[in-house]
Amino acid sequence: MRKYLAVLIPLILCAVSAVSQNAPALRHDRSVDKWADKTLRKMSLEEKVGQMFVVWARVQFLNINNPEYAHLRDEIQKYHVGGFGLTVPVEGPTLAKSLPLEAAVMTNELQRDSKLPLFIAADFERGLSMRLNGATAFPHAMAFGATGNKDYAYQSGKITAEESRAIGVQWNWFPDADVNSNPANPIINTRSFGEDPAMVSQMVTAYIAGAHAGGMLTTAKHFPGHGDTDTDTHLAMARVNGDMQRLESLELPPFKAAIAAGVDAIMVAHVTVPALEPDPDKVATISHNIVTGLLKDKMGFKGLVVTDALEMNGLMRLFQPGTRAEMSARAAVAAVLAGDDMLLIPGDLDGAYNGVLNAVRSGQIQESRINDSVRKILVAKASVGLNKHRFVDINAVNKIVASPESLALAQQIADDAVTLVRDNHQVFPLEPSAAGTSQSGLAYHAEGPGGNSVLAVIFSDDVRGDSGRVLERQLRSRIHDARVIYVDEGTAGPRTPEIMDLVAKAHAVIAAVYVAPSAGRTAKGGNSAGSIAMDEGQAALLHQILQAANSRTAVVALGNPYVASSVPEVQNYICTFSNAPVSEISAVKALFGEIPMRGHLPVTIPGIAPRGFSLLDKPAQPASGS
Repeated sequence: MRKYLAVLIPLILCAVSAVSQNAPALRHDRSVDKWADKTLRKMSLEEKVGQMFVVWARVQFLNINNPEYAHLRDEIQKYHVGGFGLTVPVEGPTLAKSLPLEAAVMTNELQRDSKLPLFIAADFERGLSMRLNGATAFPHAMAFGATGNKDYAYQSGKITAEESRAIGVQWNWFPDADVNSNPANPIINTRSFGEDPAMVSQMVTAYIAGAHAGGMLTTAKHFPGHGDTDTDTHLAMARVNGDMQRLESLELPPFKAAIAAGVDAIMVAHVTVPALEPDPDKVATISHNIVTGLLKDKMGFKGLVVTDALEMNGLMRLFQPGTRAEMSARAAVAAVLAGDDMLLIPGDLDGAYNGVLNAVRSGQIQESRINDSVRKILVAKASVGLNKHRFVDINAVNKIVASPESLALAQQIADDAVTLVRDNHQVFPLEPSAAGTSQSGLAYHAEGPGGNSVLAVIFSDDVRGDSGRVLERQLRSRIHDARVIYVDEGTAGPRTPEIMDLVAKAHAVIAAVYVAPSAGRTAKGGNSAGSIAMDEGQAALLHQILQAANSRTAVVALGNPYVASSVPEVQNYICTFSNAPVSEISAVKALFGEIPMRGHLPVTIPGIAPRGFSLLDKPAQPASGS
């Protein structure tokens, strides 16, 4: 009983004394500096080095005595980590998403176990819904670019900040300041607002302002620009070509805009930039020329400089041979010497932590250099009030997260992003049947006979995943006997004869292509540097569908807009720039003429259409029968 009370009482006190982190104003006044200086003076070298590290915390229900939670507690108490990056476990092709309340409970627990307040950060590029169910789900950044409405970026930043603070997250690793100028970019793509540096700058600036209004720290990434690469740095080292003039005109302007807007942190990419760093074995993360010479000295950035995940192959391969601990140590030391303040997701925390600690003890790294970074970290923590209130009010979560107004705004953004690129006036608007049904399809179910009116073929990375589920429900709610078939790399080839037979009979065909940037994604027939293309089997199937029924087929790109370049013969082409559920809903609404397709291409699709193009404002048709 005493042990139970020892655990319960601190939790009750935390809940009672917690001050809601709902949109507190960011501040940097004398009290912030005073706390940072006082705290720094009391810290041991071991504590100071630990503050520079951020490691993963996977949100799930965990008993506080569970070995997984004990591991997190050990990282706090043994390594004095400065914070955690909030994510979730991966199960097969999908993320095992948790709920906002579970996240809030976990962040409170982690804060309770730490002597110093922790940064809780997250990659909430599309809001909390990237990791948690039940939160407001925004589309990808490129969808915002398609709307051309920077107020949408502001509002999404504010809503994401308010929802994040409600669950105990104070720092978002967003916005993406990359200019996606390379259609073959396998990892940025729809994560970028577009290919125009001026528009990207406006969106980045608006997002930062909104996030700050909601009380959240922001991060511009991936410095000095990851948009003109054809390699996924999770898999291999990427290279940014171009001389200094090109960098100044294309890659750097959004980062300059972010700095002017008061961005709190800048994340440095694992990319080589010959124009800035002549050493081919020094990616930007470990380049003193880029981190200190360019970003800090020339561009005048005074905030936190953070690394991209240190565990990524684009960096780790540079420190071979050696054990994972040895490579992690060398990578961490190199990052600190380059000028990075915080080291995210090391491949081996023990190796990286002790590597930096020993480098200071040996004199390779000056302790004053560590002090400079740790003071900035402490100032940033105090700027969001962590020096005074580190816990969140669990009872406030369901009053803030996923409000009806926030959900409606997210859907409106997705609606306004839909862009009509090609239209032969023979497919849309589709006609709904007299009565629909909300039945859903599973990857393994017998799909049933269906009707001959509409066939939807869902192209995705894995038929067991979530891609297409919302689109199918939306389609069946309008046409009850629509036939829906899911194909991936393994099933596209074997199912081609069956699908082509159905294509011949269908009055209209929807080819929904779900290809979105994903860390480490490779397509069959692609290369080890990553891919944003359809795999060979799926591409061959799509070509066959268009060859047999181009005039009555609508290709809908739910993600990568450049898909059309591989099927230049396509007659009907719609882009949503996102595979988020709101974008699936928008796609179906557009197909049935329920919304105008008023978006504009934020990127050029080679061989198809230039940036800014759209068959603008195709009139919405009355949705009879629905």
